[in-house]
Amino acid sequence: MRFTSERRLDDGVVERDFLLGEVPGTLWLPDSAGPVPAPVPLILTAHNNGLPRTADRLVARARISAARGYAVATIDAAGCGDRPLSADDERARAELRRAARAGEPADEILESLVGRLVERAAPEWRTTLDALLSLPEVAGPVGYSGWMALGVRLAAVEPRIVAAGFFAGGFVPRAQRAEARLVTVPLLMLVQWDDEGNPRQRALDLFDAFGTKEKTLHANLGGHTGTPRFELDDAHRFFDRHLR
Repeated sequence: MRFTSERRLDDGVVERDFLLGEVPGTLWLPDSAGPVPAPVPLILTAHNNGLPRTADRLVARARISAARGYAVATIDAAGCGDRPLSADDERARAELRRAARAGEPADEILESLVGRLVERAAPEWRTTLDALLSLPEVAGPVGYSGWMALGVRLAAVEPRIVAAGFFAGGFVPRAQRAEARLVTVPLLMLVQWDDEGNPRQRALDLFDAFGTKEKTLHANLGGHTGTPRFELDDAHRFFDRHLR
C-alpha cells in the first residue's frame, strides 16, 4: 500500500488516498491530536459498480463515519474511476443499454456482468483488508457497508468481517443468492420500497435466505436514491453495537 496524498478536513477527519498495486482507494480516519493515535475499528464501504469512490454522496457518508471514530476505506472496482472495463464488460453494458431502451428483460445480462465484477472485486477487497489491518491506526473488528452482491461474498468468506450493512439497491447474481445462507454475522439491510429496477420481492427473499440469527430489515418508501438521512444514524448504532 502506497499513500499518495493526505488532507486534514474541517470535520476532524484525515483523508488519505492510496494505491495498492493498480487499485486506487481512499482511507478516512478520525484526526487525533495525540502523537500515537489509538487504533480504531474499520468499516469497509463498497459501492455498486459504476460510481467512483470520489462520488459526493459516498464521500459524505464515509466522512460522517470517520468523524464518529471509525476508519473507513473504499477502493474503485474495475470500470470505476480511472479503472477500465474489460471488453466483455463493455459489451455487456452496451447490451444492457439496448435492452433497457427496448424494454426487454435484462436479468441474464446482469447475471453475467455483475457476477464477473464480484469475482474480480472480492480478492481485491481481501488484499486491501490485509494492508489496512497492518496500519497502526487501524484495528479490528471490521464491518462492511454497501454493495450487496459483493458484501454477500465477503461476509460469507472473510472471517474478519463481524457485521454487515447491505443496501438492497442492485442486482445480486445467483451465486451470491446461494451464498446468503453462509452469511452468519449480524446484518442490517436497507430496502427502498419503490426502487426502480430492483424488485422488492427479490430483496425480501434474499433477506429471508441469510443464515444469520441476527438480521434487521429497514424498508422505506421512495426510489433508489431516496434512503432517508436517519438510516445513516441507525447504521452507526448498528456498527457501534458490534464493532466497539
